Amino acid sequence: MTLVAGIDCGTQSTKVVVCDAATGAVVRSGSAPHPDATEVDPEVWWSAFHSASRGLLDGVEAMAVGAQQHGMVCLDGAGRVVRPALLWNDNRSAPDAAALIDELGGPDRWAEATGSVPVASFTVTKLRWLSRSEPGHAERTRTVLLPHDWLTWRLTGAFTTDRGDASGTGYWSPSTQDWRPDLLELAVGRELTVPRVAGPAEVVGETSEGIKVAAGTGDNASAALGLGLLPGDAVISIGTSGTVYAVSELPTADATGTVAGFADATGRYLPLVATLNAARVLTATAAMLDQRLDDLALLALTAPPGSDGLVFLPYLDGERTPNLPDATGTLTGLTRANMAPRNVARAAVEGMLCGLADGLDALRGLGVPVRRIRLIGGAAASPAVQHIAGTVFDAPVTKPTAAEYVALGAARQAAWALSGAAEPPDWPVDAVDVPTEPVPSVRERYRAAQAGVVG
Repeated sequence: MTLVAGIDCGTQSTKVVVCDAATGAVVRSGSAPHPDATEVDPEVWWSAFHSASRGLLDGVEAMAVGAQQHGMVCLDGAGRVVRPALLWNDNRSAPDAAALIDELGGPDRWAEATGSVPVASFTVTKLRWLSRSEPGHAERTRTVLLPHDWLTWRLTGAFTTDRGDASGTGYWSPSTQDWRPDLLELAVGRELTVPRVAGPAEVVGETSEGIKVAAGTGDNASAALGLGLLPGDAVISIGTSGTVYAVSELPTADATGTVAGFADATGRYLPLVATLNAARVLTATAAMLDQRLDDLALLALTAPPGSDGLVFLPYLDGERTPNLPDATGTLTGLTRANMAPRNVARAAVEGMLCGLADGLDALRGLGVPVRRIRLIGGAAASPAVQHIAGTVFDAPVTKPTAAEYVALGAARQAAWALSGAAEPPDWPVDAVDVPTEPVPSVRERYRAAQAGVVG
């Protein structure tokens, strides 16, 4: 049996899976936690990788890294980390995103240049924040990497990235497949070294133990690879963040900023909509109602579709889509008759899912086909989320068997690079159908409440 490994360096933990390269069957796995923060010393990831992989890598011939997108890792001329990495969910650069949009000439210019309009999550905005707020650190910075780039560098000694992760920086163009040094200079005032963009199935180096290392990619592109997505397939992932993405044969450019025009890990494209508020909406609601998560799901299922008129806009941590970094959550439609815990519980689930359904509409508006939805992420295991998804989404929904799809995608990429084949290996994905019976009034009420906030 040929063994390959996939690494998922996420926001909350590092996970490692070791798989049979031919079938994708998981042979062994491990994990290690990260601190709950919006900035972190990258050495935390390196330590977590060693903890998660301890005793797992014997006999492994190739590996790859899938990691959280957008983060900013700054290195000085000697390769030392200049300051803790800012993660995707750090919103302090929101004013810098607005300034950069204006300085280039508006959102249309950004969409044309990079396929996306930058928001606080994007690396380019974090670099502007660094230049503005910590000029000493900015002056020391010579190289800027993403989390996946940094881990790949620690494994191989090579500065490389891939097109999927590069497309989330705000200074790489999916349409031309080139870095945009002019946009880096706009952000930080001078040129910086960026990693080489490797091909999807390229071996970029080896570890000190002789394990080949593939290009790796960002977490969403890695999950898409792990799920075996093809054009027409869309994913709704409900984890720390909520993401909606679909495989496209053509690049997208959305001047509204709703859809990020990312690339995938195979040579195609992965237009994506992201929300900051996803699974933690449910944990916060459960805490407010003094319920365990499992009990919150049961409680939500006792309420009718539409939550007896309650609508929850779950912008508890601000929001990325729509771009409202300073927004707060809103519960509307309260009456004496409907002010019951069961309705609040269901409204939280409906509100979270309606925001993701808006993402599907945005993809379709750019001509991206959505014929099937795959529901993944930690919160997708909730029976309430699955049932209510069937009332909110308007395409067939399947729930893949729970698995570490980011790590599996990285392992599949490693197997692909090891094989030298033209296409990645065919790894089966088990899934069950979710009954779908849309209730249009749920989304109609959500849109009406949203209009009062977004304007």
